[in-house]
Amino acid sequence: MPAEGETSRMAYPQLTDKAGALATALAIRTRKISVAEAVDAAITRAGHLDAEIDAIAVPDFERACETARAMDNAPRRLGQPLFGVPMTIKESFDVAGLPTTWGHGEFRETIAPQDALLVRRLKAAGAIIIGKTNVPVDLTDWQSFNPVYGRTANPHNPARSPGGSSGGSAAAVASGMVPCDYGTDIGGSVRVPAHFCGVWGHKTTWGLVPKHGHDHPAMSRREGFLAAADGPLSIAGPLARNAADLAVLTEVGAEFPLRRHTRTLKDCRLLAVTRLPGAPVDASVLGPTEAALEALARAGVTIDRASDLLPDQARHYRSYLKMMNIAMSGGAPAPDGTRASAADWFALMNAQAACIAEWEALFARYDFVLAPPTPVLAVPHSDKAVFRGSLAINGADEPGSCGLVWSGMATFPGLPSTVLPIGSGTYLGAELPCGMQVIGPRWSDLDCIAAAEAIGNILHS
Repeated sequence: MPAEGETSRMAYPQLTDKAGALATALAIRTRKISVAEAVDAAITRAGHLDAEIDAIAVPDFERACETARAMDNAPRRLGQPLFGVPMTIKESFDVAGLPTTWGHGEFRETIAPQDALLVRRLKAAGAIIIGKTNVPVDLTDWQSFNPVYGRTANPHNPARSPGGSSGGSAAAVASGMVPCDYGTDIGGSVRVPAHFCGVWGHKTTWGLVPKHGHDHPAMSRREGFLAAADGPLSIAGPLARNAADLAVLTEVGAEFPLRRHTRTLKDCRLLAVTRLPGAPVDASVLGPTEAALEALARAGVTIDRASDLLPDQARHYRSYLKMMNIAMSGGAPAPDGTRASAADWFALMNAQAACIAEWEALFARYDFVLAPPTPVLAVPHSDKAVFRGSLAINGADEPGSCGLVWSGMATFPGLPSTVLPIGSGTYLGAELPCGMQVIGPRWSDLDCIAAAEAIGNILHS
């Protein structure tokens, strides 16, 4: 930790030197370190760093150490790509024996009786969960603070948000506490934290990774409750420090094997979208984005800057907001007292089907779409939710909700999107990481991750 009076900001290059999940698993497999040593190292890092960052809301260090010792003493099993890898997971996922609060104090003692399905899959792959990471109340902000576990800071600048709602997840990875985490995303909740914290994040195709055991704790108190249906739009997706880790985490969580294509980036046709009606992008994001696009073009990558095939984002954004608000409220009445009817819901499903068809037509011509994850870099802390306030964009105050246009681009049609770090920019006087999202056709998750990796290799060559 920095000495008193020194800056506590961690330089971005330092964060990229931390070992990833697969590198840790390889070191364990080749017996360069033991599982117990890997877990102890992660817990030690958390002890040094988390007092300032507050990323790990629910530590589970003692059980993690016990599990590590047991794994060191047991015969090695084949087919465990994450064997011995210490990681965290978003607080909203159930982990047996730990509380699930979604940021509500009244649920401090709501203890999960069993692991979420994704947690079981991660453990079956050999991962060790050392704790659960912080979230905003009800997972509804691009910040991560609540009355139960406090406020998570961005490891690059403690005065800034790490994003949300998977902000604790991204902060734990970016700071070096753990090599990976799993979050969820309905309004950019994996992609925005990855962008704000300078790490890799992947929004999976809707329906690819199950969210059974990711239920609001109020539901678990209902008589006869067993499990909730997986809600529309929302997905589970990983955060990591590199593309290879994202890919294996996606495969571990997936309901079925994913296809991979082997074409190079130069063989792909890309569409870059940096301007949309009603969704201005700040110069701190646009600058690094344009620089990245120029670097790709110099490397021989074909990038179009406009297409008549791009779906009408303003029209689909309106439907996306309605569907998201209904999904996140569980159908409860809106502030004006109205409740969505079945007819309203079917109209939104039809709008979504039209949006999916339009994107499929676009992907008949293009392989991937490149776009900013959000219009700004990491925002200053505020006691007001981002969506209830404003965003400073190019010197003007814009509605906080305008940022959802960029996350909704992939969310409403259920598309996969990988965020990779592309550099940094200066936003409101602070130099901060900047990311880019790589959006692809449904079920092309591994291809999106591979394309993002290829882009990163060009930008950092």
